[in-house]
Amino acid sequence: MLRTRSEGRRARHAASMLAVIALWALPWTARADDGAPPEDWNAKFQSTYIWQHQPSFNALYSGINSLPTHAADAYTFSFTAAFGKRLWDGAEAYFDPEAIQGAPLSPNLVGFGGFYNGELTRVSGAHLTIYRARLFIRQTWGQGGGREDVPSAMNQLGGAVDRNRIVLTAGNFAVLDIFDNNRYAHDPRTQFMNWCNMASCAFDYPADTRGYTWGFALEDYEGGWVYRFGQFMQPRYPNGLALDGQFFRHYGQVFEIVHAHVMGGREGKVRLLAYRDAIRAGSYYDAMASPAFATDSAAGIPATAAVRRDAVKYGLGYNVEQSIAADVGLFSRAMWQDGRYETYAFTAVHRSFSVGVALGGRRWMRDRDTAGVAYLRNALSGIYRQYLAAGGLGYFIGDGKLNYADEQIVEAYYSIGVGAGASVTADYQYIRAPAYNADRGPLAIVGARLHWEN
Repeated sequence: MLRTRSEGRRARHAASMLAVIALWALPWTARADDGAPPEDWNAKFQSTYIWQHQPSFNALYSGINSLPTHAADAYTFSFTAAFGKRLWDGAEAYFDPEAIQGAPLSPNLVGFGGFYNGELTRVSGAHLTIYRARLFIRQTWGQGGGREDVPSAMNQLGGAVDRNRIVLTAGNFAVLDIFDNNRYAHDPRTQFMNWCNMASCAFDYPADTRGYTWGFALEDYEGGWVYRFGQFMQPRYPNGLALDGQFFRHYGQVFEIVHAHVMGGREGKVRLLAYRDAIRAGSYYDAMASPAFATDSAAGIPATAAVRRDAVKYGLGYNVEQSIAADVGLFSRAMWQDGRYETYAFTAVHRSFSVGVALGGRRWMRDRDTAGVAYLRNALSGIYRQYLAAGGLGYFIGDGKLNYADEQIVEAYYSIGVGAGASVTADYQYIRAPAYNADRGPLAIVGARLHWEN
C-alpha cells in the first residue's frame, strides 16, 4: 500500500526523533559509566533488528486467519532508551521512549498460537513509530538481612540493597518486567525469539497491543523467597491498544511465589504463578449457543464479539530454572488456563509447556557466545476446538475448519558476541500443526538477529 503524504511526514519526523535520541546517548552513557555506586542516575540504550524467512509449505485449505502458504519474509527493528533517576532514599523513577517498525509473515499477524518473534507484539506497521514504553516509580524499603549488589542496567540503578526488602513498582511498564522471568528464556532480543519462550503462552497477562500497561506490583523479598502481587489495567477490547479506565472493575491480577535454592552446588529457582483477569469478554459456550449461529446456517458462524459480558478467566503455572554445570542451564514452564473465554491480551493458548537447555560458549573457548534449544507444546480447550471447527475466528487463528492437533515447536539459536554489548544470532524454528491444525504444515522459519546494548 502506498503511503500518504502525511504518513511520509510522520515517518520522517519519527526518524529525526530517533537520530536525536541516538546522538544524545553518547554523553549520557559516558557520565553514567563514570559514576561510582550507588548511581544517582543512568541512561541505557538497546537496538535490535530481526529478519526471518518462511519457505512455502503445504496446506489442505486456508481460512481468513490462516498463515499464507507461500514463501514470505518478516522483520522487526526496535530502539529503546531507558533513563533512570534516584529521587529520594529508596525511590527511583524511570522513563523509556521506544521506537519500532516491522512486518510479520502474514498481513494481520495470524496463523500461530506460539508466534516466532517476541518483538512483533509491539509492531504497528512498516513505518517507524515512537511511543512511551515505560514511565514508573520504584520504591524500596530495606528490611535488613545483609546487603547485595545490584548492577547498573536498563531500568535498574546500580548500587546495593538489603537482601530482605519490600519493593513497590507503580506506573506504566510491562507485566513481564516483573513476573514469569527466567534466566535462560525470557528476552527475545538476546535469547530465544518465540513468544512461548519469553513467557508461558497460556499466561494471558494484562497488556495493550505493545505489551505494556498501567498498574502496580508489590514484592516481598525474604531470604530465599520472593512473594509478588500485582494489579494492572486491561485493554478496553481484546488485543486493543486503548486501556480500560475501570481499574476496579476490569483488571488483571497476578500472583507469584519464587524460591531460590542450591542443588548439588548449583543455583536454581522455582516460580509458581497464578493470574485472574476480570474482563469483558465473549465465552465460546455462549457463542456456540447463540441463536444467530444456530439458525443462520447460510452465513452464521460463532462469534465471541457478539456475546461479550463481564467475566473472569484464570490460570496457574510453574516456571523452573536450574544450573547443572558451569554455563549450562535447564529451564521449563507450564501453565493451564480455564479456556472458556476469548484470548484477551496475549495469544491463543490454553495449555502451554516448554522445556529447554541453554549453554554458554566458554566450553568451546567462546566466552561471549550462547546457544539454546527448546521444545514447546501448546493446546486448546475442548470448547475452543469446537468453536474453530464450526468456522469461528479468534484474534490470531481460524482456518474455517479444524483437524485438531497440539501445536508443537522446536526452537534453536546460536548467538555470537561480536563486541562490547553486541551480538549476532542465528535462529531456527520448526512448527508442526500451526494454529493447531494437522491439515496445515509442518513449516520452518529461519532467522537472524543483530542486537546492541550499552
